[in-house]
Amino acid sequence: MTETDTETITVADVSDGPGGDADADPGTPVSLPVVELLTGRGFVTGKSGSGKSNTASVLVENLLANNFPVLVVDTDGEYYGLKEEFELLHAGADDECDIQVSPEHAEKIASLALEGNVPIILDVSGYLDEDEGKELLLAVARNLFAKQKKLKKPFLMLVEEVHEYIPEGGGLDETGKMLIKIGKRGRKHGLGIVGISQRPADVKKDFITQCDWLVWHRLTWNNDTNVVSRIIDAEHASAVEDLGDGEAFLMTDWSESVRRVQFHRKRTFDAGATPGLDDFERPELKSISDDLVSDLREISDEQERRESELADLRQEVEKKEQRIRDLESELEEARDLSRMADRFAQAMLQKAEAPYRGGEGRNLAHTGTVAADQAELREYEAGNDAEADAEAGTAPDAETDSEAGTAPRPDIEPNEWPTPGVMAGSGDGGEGAGSASEQTDVTFGDADPMAADGTSEAPADTNTDAESESGVSTGPEPGTREAVVAGLREEIEALSGLSRRMLAHYRTEGPSAPVDAHVAAGGTPAEPMAYGRNRPLRTAGFVEHVEEDRYRYVLPERVADAFDGGLAGDALDEAVRDVERAFVDEETLAAEAADVRADDERDEVEVVHDDVAGDDGFVDEDAVLVEESGGTPASADDATRQQMASGSGDDDPASRTDAEIL
Repeated sequence: MTETDTETITVADVSDGPGGDADADPGTPVSLPVVELLTGRGFVTGKSGSGKSNTASVLVENLLANNFPVLVVDTDGEYYGLKEEFELLHAGADDECDIQVSPEHAEKIASLALEGNVPIILDVSGYLDEDEGKELLLAVARNLFAKQKKLKKPFLMLVEEVHEYIPEGGGLDETGKMLIKIGKRGRKHGLGIVGISQRPADVKKDFITQCDWLVWHRLTWNNDTNVVSRIIDAEHASAVEDLGDGEAFLMTDWSESVRRVQFHRKRTFDAGATPGLDDFERPELKSISDDLVSDLREISDEQERRESELADLRQEVEKKEQRIRDLESELEEARDLSRMADRFAQAMLQKAEAPYRGGEGRNLAHTGTVAADQAELREYEAGNDAEADAEAGTAPDAETDSEAGTAPRPDIEPNEWPTPGVMAGSGDGGEGAGSASEQTDVTFGDADPMAADGTSEAPADTNTDAESESGVSTGPEPGTREAVVAGLREEIEALSGLSRRMLAHYRTEGPSAPVDAHVAAGGTPAEPMAYGRNRPLRTAGFVEHVEEDRYRYVLPERVADAFDGGLAGDALDEAVRDVERAFVDEETLAAEAADVRADDERDEVEVVHDDVAGDDGFVDEDAVLVEESGGTPASADDATRQQMASGSGDDDPASRTDAEIL
């Protein structure tokens, strides 16, 4: 048996009162075996001011006086007063500590405590973040437990406010689990633990019930006294409320008794006492040897160096991130400029590809320096018009025939197209009204007004030189219906062949995209070309934008506006058809007119029975429609055929339609 096994420390005297020791007189010293304190599990409790912290300090003072090291986990910064008499290492976060520590110091702290026999106050009260204090305690407890498995040296760990780490109602974090582990398995390795709390009801009961010795100071709350009743009995639960300061019930497993004792007063400075009116005088404290903390300081210096390097790296990373943000901003600006440049280039390309008559202008780009799809509009249009004419079975337009001797046409901006208000023969001839002769130099028509020798050739429906010399005009009288229709037709005939075919597409297909109309007219899917040929239709008021990139046919509205509301109904429809003759063939117009009239007069058609010989259902009233449409339906009866052959038909066989021949 070693000296430690038999050594004891005196910490209290027997007290008189309910629950006292019947075998000892009041004032009899009470001693505790050191080995049971160092390796066992203890619990000290009592309400604030009852003396529980004093009891813990008395235990520590007696152990230190006999050269037994301990580690105190100080949650309120009240144990540094022990340094008045003993040389302890005060480690924590405050400047008052001997050294500021972190979890990186945990292994060295455990080594000093167990191998160097250095008593330590682990002050976690200075950590503003509770998690930092818990992380430090966890790291130290783990290292103590790991080292004790090899050293097996008796050592006591005292934890203040233990309910914060092993609460009764809440779950355990890693720190709480580690303390419970020390409580259950630390004894066999020589590692003891004492928990201190003012609220036993808040401490996990698994910890309390496994303790070898317990100290119950004054308790008044029912929840707390109920714990005394469960652990001891109802008699002590009632008496615990009347205990004096420093007085407690001492319960130990080794003596199997409960004694009422009065603990001694601590000898060192009571840093946990409630401040009074007297001036506070801090005692002279023993300083720790530099040799004991030299290794800890090296760890701190290394940690500070790493933190400094990390700070430098963070600053460098922040600079690089800021540079990346700046470059991204510059890149976005460059993309915006690039998009603007693309739009500008497309706009300039459309301007450069807008040809007009009477000049020698060419594409701004030199031949051979641009891609094939950016060649001048005149060459592009010629190729596409020729392809479209070949598909339609017609001869190429005169202006696209490279062998016709026509003069090259200069380019103009799209906004220089004739506007809807400028029509030959419309208005009163005042300012803002232009004649047909004034508009013949701006056209996309299929016939070039420039002859091979460079002289201008007048269009078929304009005044000739002879008419100008005689002063007599054979054209329609200005202001009449014929003049308005002729002006609108001239405006349409002045468009390029592709533009006119695009207009015909809008007329038959309804709202369409310019690209679709351009392709249907024989052009390519190139957007600049499609929108370039769509622009004169829009600016002239023949089509209008309806949604997104779609346009619809509005020539009837344009015709109605030209007559200022003077025409309506059938008269307006007839005027529209007269204008549409500029880009729609006669056969199509006649067929459409016949369909409309047939629909209007369907209710007046005479029904002929099938048993009438030679009759197939075609009545005489339909002859009127046939006369106007210029053809005889294949379903006409014999009487109708004879009537039309004798009086209503065209004498010229060459002008008769296939229906008349049938």
